[in-house]
Amino acid sequence: MHYLLKRGFVMERQVLARIALGVPTSKGGEGVWEVMERRRSQRVYSREGLSFDLLSQLLWATQGITGREGPYLFRTTPSAGALYPLETYLIVHRIERLNPGIYLLDVPEFRLELLREGDFSQEIVAAALHQSMAAAAAVVFVWTAVIKRSSWKYGERASRYIYLDAGHIGQNLYLAATALEIGCCTIGAFYDDKVNQLIGVDGREETAIYLAAVGKAM
Repeated sequence: MHYLLKRGFVMERQVLARIALGVPTSKGGEGVWEVMERRRSQRVYSREGLSFDLLSQLLWATQGITGREGPYLFRTTPSAGALYPLETYLIVHRIERLNPGIYLLDVPEFRLELLREGDFSQEIVAAALHQSMAAAAAVVFVWTAVIKRSSWKYGERASRYIYLDAGHIGQNLYLAATALEIGCCTIGAFYDDKVNQLIGVDGREETAIYLAAVGKAM
């Protein structure tokens, strides 16, 4: 059963505003083989921002709904047991139509929820072991795991499956960014507590597990 139907599996948050995302497309574009061949980790970014539509397309590539069957929601990425324990947060620096701040992706409604408004570029750099690309990028993706969405079924093995899920999502982001001529670099080196505090999660029931910088390449 889809996790949204299980009591306690949706984390409660204070939301300042909700912004509907753009309509994604699955038509046209470069072939998957060419995209895989061109994929690279991009660590140097220009100060140019990204369009709102490009961000919408990237979010759909990582966590978009591709179909519905009763209570089940099919997504662009696989998940162990179709439990989808990962949440997507954004540290927005320079995105058209969005104020800088921290946002959460509402997957079923395909919209963003504004959690905190402000410039958090220095905070995310400090949390990411002072990797400057976290501030130079237009946006930083932060994926968290809501542990019990997987552990109720898989017990201790849930931790393995959660990281596999993160890998699927990260690769989809890489490929989508490459196809859209956008730079991307995933980040595994960060201070868990600092990232958790920044986005407002407790580090126990929900904790940050993976980051990615995204922006226009130099």
